[in-house]
Amino acid sequence: MVRTKDPAIRTLLIERAAQMLRAREPISLRSLVAGTGVSTMAVYTYFGGMDGLWQAVRQEGFTRLAARLATVPLTPDPVRDLAALGAAYTSNALANPDLYRVMFDAGFALEDPAAADEALHSLVRAIERAKDTGRFRPDVNAVALATQTWVIGHGLVSLVATGPLPRQALDHGAPILTALFTGCGDAPDRCRQSVELGWHPDFAPGTPQEHPSAPTTADP
Repeated sequence: MVRTKDPAIRTLLIERAAQMLRAREPISLRSLVAGTGVSTMAVYTYFGGMDGLWQAVRQEGFTRLAARLATVPLTPDPVRDLAALGAAYTSNALANPDLYRVMFDAGFALEDPAAADEALHSLVRAIERAKDTGRFRPDVNAVALATQTWVIGHGLVSLVATGPLPRQALDHGAPILTALFTGCGDAPDRCRQSVELGWHPDFAPGTPQEHPSAPTTADP
């Protein structure tokens, strides 16, 4: 009789590997499973070996990021939504710091590179909506702007997650994004309001990232 794989064991080994990488601990089959209650055979059962484990660890980071971004509700204000996606990115990184560090280690291949691109695509879609509604200029390169937005979020959260800056430093994201989006054609006051409505990195997953008193519709 074939035993059913337990997804909890797969997750346990992925998170254990990420923690060990973060702590720069020597990783072997035995050290990986030490104290977990599972045998070394589990690495082969769930990943086909250590190479498969490293791929799964990196992919899991992007999988959780995509799931987190999917919780951001769309509103009639695409600039607000773009800022909210950036906030969700930083929240996910702080909630999964070990996996976040491994996500960008190109030394390990990804199981599904296309799935990892979804984070960038979600930003591109919001930017295209901003162009369609006249908030951004028609000539704005959506992929380039999405990349710039990602760079801002990644830079801030990396400095916070590794310790040099306190979490309050994430507040700098709102004025930086406002300047970036204003340069794309959005009206300064309207842009600032939209970004401030969306940029709340500490909100829990699935929570609408708006002030309680904020209007539900930012566009007339």
